[in-house]
Amino acid sequence: MPNQRLRLITLFSSAVLALAGALPVFAQPPVQPQIPDHPNAPVCPGPAEEGTARCHARVVLESHGGPPAAAQTPAGYGPADLQAAYALSPSGGSGVTVAVVDAYDNPTAENDLGVYRSQFGLSACTTANGCFKKVNQTGGTRYPRGNSGWALESALDIQMVSAICPNCNILLVEANSNSLANLLAAEDYARSHATVVSNSWGASEFSSEGSYDSHFTGSGVRFTASSGDSGYGVIWPAASPNVTAVGGTSLTRDSSSRGWSETVWSGAGSGCSAFESQPGFQSSITRLTAVCANRAVADVAFDANPNTGVAVYDSYGYQGRKGWFVVGGTSVGAPAIAAAYALANNGGTTSGTYSNTSSLNDVTSGSNGSCGNLLCNGATGWDGPTGNGTPKGTGAF
Repeated sequence: MPNQRLRLITLFSSAVLALAGALPVFAQPPVQPQIPDHPNAPVCPGPAEEGTARCHARVVLESHGGPPAAAQTPAGYGPADLQAAYALSPSGGSGVTVAVVDAYDNPTAENDLGVYRSQFGLSACTTANGCFKKVNQTGGTRYPRGNSGWALESALDIQMVSAICPNCNILLVEANSNSLANLLAAEDYARSHATVVSNSWGASEFSSEGSYDSHFTGSGVRFTASSGDSGYGVIWPAASPNVTAVGGTSLTRDSSSRGWSETVWSGAGSGCSAFESQPGFQSSITRLTAVCANRAVADVAFDANPNTGVAVYDSYGYQGRKGWFVVGGTSVGAPAIAAAYALANNGGTTSGTYSNTSSLNDVTSGSNGSCGNLLCNGATGWDGPTGNGTPKGTGAF
């Protein structure tokens, strides 16, 4: 009997092994990088009043949701991280001027830019060496009053230009206030003195917005605008067909050949404009025109999730804190994409981001709302929150 039981066990084991060998082997799904979930808040609380705009930066708060988490050493992504993630060589852009349009004065802008560049091994960019210049909305040096929220925004903007294009010249144009009238006056000065102009601000759409789109035109000049941080929904000037509208992603390191992965950031603005006509560079995309007969936002994207945010230095102070902050929002992308245009040594065109999609990383997953289609869901090819994708070199710019 013992030998018979042993033979039965052996036969049963052999049958199980044979069956196991006949079953298909399923590959384990890739492990998705874990994204921290720190509380964060807009540095320019809103919504903006009629006729005014708000900036689109979000700052990481202390873990319990307290004041902004400033530190003496930087956290968040630095220039080398962003250059690696987006295959952007820092060697181009020499002599090209990127203008940043923001509201109110940042009294410590130049000092803080110096700290940022020194921290990350970038050469000095100062008024003295001609690399940096700060002016008011008419080009003068009588600056407007300070505002700590907009100061953190402008610090982010000029430091992101430095991160992507260290050789670029930077022009910070400070509007007297966040009124659209003053911001557009600053825009007019900027477009006359720069190759690329970055706008990390926006307002709710309004019926006459198209009549103001001419402020975003200029021979050989390209304009970028952040798509907003409130999820699905359209803001202006991102809705203008004259700008490259920049959406947002969550950017994380992984073990892929690229070394990075991206999904739609839930806060990125997107959608179908209520008032702006559809530009020619979008009209040939059948899957887009099927869901939007007007201008659709966005065109491209960049890291924007505050939990995968960037390092920013600000000594002017925000809510009683000074030092290194971690900042996100689509405000990160507007100056970064402007700098990518500058790296390509020209103002480029938005249409180039549609005809050179092989030079963009397609972002195919994630959502910023419940619209039920690609206006708010990541998808293969164009989608609302990330447009045609994120930079893969400068070929699209």
